[in-house]
Amino acid sequence: MTSTTTPQQAQTDVRPWPALFALVLGFFMILVDLTIVTVATPTIIEKLNASVNQVVWVSSAYMLAYAVPVLITGRLGDRFGSKYLYLAGLSVFTLASLWCGLTGTIEMLIVARVVQGLGASMMTPQTMAIITRIFPAAERGKAMAVWGATAGVAMVVGPILGGVLTDGLGWEWIFFINIPVGILGFVLAWRLVPALPTHEHSFDWLGVALSGIGLFLLAFGIQEGHDKHWAPWIIAMIVGGIAVLALFVLWQARNKREPLVPLGLFKDRNFSVSNVAISVMGGVAASFGYPLMLYAQAVRGDSPTQAALLLFPMAIMSIVLARLVGNLTDRVHPRIIMGFGFGASFVGMLMLALLLDPSAHVWEIAIAMVIVGVGNAFIWAPTAATATRNLPMQFAGAGAGVYNATRQVGSVIGSAAIAVLMSARLAALLPGASVHGDAGASQIPDEHVASLFSQAMSESMLLPTFLYVIGFIAVLFYEAPKHAGYGGAPAPAPAASAAPSEH
Repeated sequence: MTSTTTPQQAQTDVRPWPALFALVLGFFMILVDLTIVTVATPTIIEKLNASVNQVVWVSSAYMLAYAVPVLITGRLGDRFGSKYLYLAGLSVFTLASLWCGLTGTIEMLIVARVVQGLGASMMTPQTMAIITRIFPAAERGKAMAVWGATAGVAMVVGPILGGVLTDGLGWEWIFFINIPVGILGFVLAWRLVPALPTHEHSFDWLGVALSGIGLFLLAFGIQEGHDKHWAPWIIAMIVGGIAVLALFVLWQARNKREPLVPLGLFKDRNFSVSNVAISVMGGVAASFGYPLMLYAQAVRGDSPTQAALLLFPMAIMSIVLARLVGNLTDRVHPRIIMGFGFGASFVGMLMLALLLDPSAHVWEIAIAMVIVGVGNAFIWAPTAATATRNLPMQFAGAGAGVYNATRQVGSVIGSAAIAVLMSARLAALLPGASVHGDAGASQIPDEHVASLFSQAMSESMLLPTFLYVIGFIAVLFYEAPKHAGYGGAPAPAPAASAAPSEH
């Protein structure tokens, strides 16, 4: 192993908490952009003369470009320096945000979102890897609580911010807002984030190609399936995507040098379970906003801001409970914490799905969102902390890359699946409104049509509801953490927290 920065130099300069908050700003921004488009969907449909499926691709393209490289960018951070790869990604993301806001066609917006996703993929694994390396294991739960809570809050703040900006300044500002935030985030990260020791790595470019091709074929086939009437070539894409991903896993097992995904990471049961749990959460976050926002604006006649404010109770609970959950994460069995989280989230999402009706009251929706918010607060941060707690430091980047890749894979599949489900239910209940209809762009005046549209959105909401069931089953397999400090045991001194390896 070679190092461009000595451990002693790194330790001298490390101030963990200021570095964490600098990283969280950029991380928050890129996660907001996962969901900020959902509330602007009807406006973009109208302004850019786009279909529902095309606007869903605005998010799916971002998620795909985010998910595919994130496996290799974690390793690149280990090799060339997490700080510098983070700064490079932040620059790409910020410039791509300007491009998104300046586009005048839906096709160019999708292309700009791909570039934006590439920037995000460079940033995310670096944030998690740096946290893993600068905080000692016994205190990592509190740091990951901030990181994980940021993810949870960003997923619901995105639509709220998107609604305010779309109403007040225009849909373009959901992207322009990233420019000043990106510049501030760059300055803070440059000043506060330490340049940690680097590690030699070989790069599995065949693995990158196989994972990228497989994910694209699978996501494209799922999302375009209904629109293309499940033509044989669509089925072939889906089957081909699964086959290529299977080849990817086989190659990872046989690669004797340094595979893109070290399958040995999954020998840690908690890492494996956490990856299932976070892929579920990625799928939920990418899917539930579309039917909810379309229902609110098309059936209730809400403005983008009013529709987005339906998510406010969920965001508040994530913020209020962040500190409590962070303290519990270091001391309580993850099976108990996440089991409660997924159970509560399921109850709240099921309530929400059943409430999507023209006669639903705001207070009823608010209660359901509070329950979902409570549940989510007990999932995001503990999952992140539990996933990486036992990993050797030299695999911090690889572990962070895998973890964030699985979250993004869940987002890609969730986004594609909700597009298919909404189109299918609209086609069955309101023929002609599934893809190119105007039902999502303005209020529906006819009571019968509004009722059927609500039913389609309600049935679509069963997808994220079912995903919470998968997450609940998965977290039952957590084992007790092994780190010092768990269950009240004394924690070791954090003197060597910045060293390249604890093992």
